[in-house]
Amino acid sequence: MCLAPAPTRTRMEGRASPPDEARGRTAAAVLCRGPVEPLIFLANFALVLQGPLTTQYLWHRFSADLGYNGTRDRGSCSNHSADPIMKEVETLTSHWTLYMNLGGFLVGLFSFTLLGAWSDCVGRRPLLVLASLGLLLQALVSIFVVQLQLHVGYFVLGRILCALFGDFSGLLAAGFASVADVSSSRSRTMRMALLESCIGVAGMLASLLGGHWLRAQGYANPFWLALALLIAMTLYAAFCFGETVKEPTPARLFTLRHHRSIVRLYVTPAPEKSRRHLALYSLAIFMVVTVHFGAQDILTLYELSKPLCWDSKLIGYGSAAQHLPYLTSLLGLRLLQHCLADAWVAEVGLAFNILGMVVFAFATITPLMFTGYGLLFLSLVTTPIIRAKLSKLVGESEQGALFSAVACVNGLAMLMASGIFNSLYPATLNFMKGFPFLLGAGLLFIPAILIGVLEKANSRPEFQQFPQSP
Repeated sequence: MCLAPAPTRTRMEGRASPPDEARGRTAAAVLCRGPVEPLIFLANFALVLQGPLTTQYLWHRFSADLGYNGTRDRGSCSNHSADPIMKEVETLTSHWTLYMNLGGFLVGLFSFTLLGAWSDCVGRRPLLVLASLGLLLQALVSIFVVQLQLHVGYFVLGRILCALFGDFSGLLAAGFASVADVSSSRSRTMRMALLESCIGVAGMLASLLGGHWLRAQGYANPFWLALALLIAMTLYAAFCFGETVKEPTPARLFTLRHHRSIVRLYVTPAPEKSRRHLALYSLAIFMVVTVHFGAQDILTLYELSKPLCWDSKLIGYGSAAQHLPYLTSLLGLRLLQHCLADAWVAEVGLAFNILGMVVFAFATITPLMFTGYGLLFLSLVTTPIIRAKLSKLVGESEQGALFSAVACVNGLAMLMASGIFNSLYPATLNFMKGFPFLLGAGLLFIPAILIGVLEKANSRPEFQQFPQSP
């Protein structure tokens, strides 16, 4: 939380005080400048364009290094299912994915928590610009690796550079905080879902484009497009984004006060909010994000290898189907809100998520795999609902600190997801390749129970949310 200095002049009758004038100028600036949604759209388009391509590049790079030639021929894939070289390729690809995620998290744990709370003082724009620059640097490093055939360890370096500037987690923290800055309590859930739908639509379009482009022209050109988009995004953040913090004030960046403001959210007693509810909702979103990104990490590997043996075109379709729930969940949330409370809508989403994970675990043919994707059509209503509930538990000047804490939770969840799923997947290849998906389905029962218990507790008269503007 950032405490702005008190005004030194008193308000005179018939004349607005300087803070009121500044507030009016800020409101006008927001109306005539751009929202945060295009930033999130461009960022995720670039990331999703690069993500599966990086996994496939690692797969084909290790295949070439080890002399394995069964990755592009579907018949060869079926015949060499027990080939130890193929399993080594899978293991190396999975482990290097883990190294990239681990490097990004360890650096990002410090940076995006610091930058998120700092944005409560100086505004959202500085964090958006820094995070955009970090993503741009990561794309540049990836281009050098692909064009110059550098060691794959440079992917880890690019990931660390990106995390140092705030990473996509910092970008999301600033994005969700800016939505909370300008939305009312009643509209906040839908605004959060709308922002997440931008993530999904961008991911779906990038997945469809990436698979076809890889087959037609190889790896380099999609990375160049990602770089161009990230340059445009950085310029938008710097010159077009409308600041949503009412009265930005200068503040030191490198100070422990920003980290302490995050800790105070969970440990400082306050009659308007429940520390227990903050902690339990944070645990719920931790479990949902862990399963989401854990499954996402291994899906491309799962589809490349036997018995599916997908090529880059099918992987592009699968990745697009994986992002479609961002859009269908937005529509489903809008419809279900007419007959169900938000918490029960989240429970419905978790039920479909569990079903999808179970189908993935036993999918041996392409139609069954796409059936699993279809069952995830409401799986992403849960996270915007939890974010909206968390946002309502804190004050307006704590939104940046809150969403940087949520970004920290997301980062830890992504690390845990990579550690669990990328380690478990090669370990279970010999007896059940789909076991990690069954584990994910089981883990999703935890947030389902937590949300149900908290919804019952919310109906008690002694529980109060932080007063929100109408």
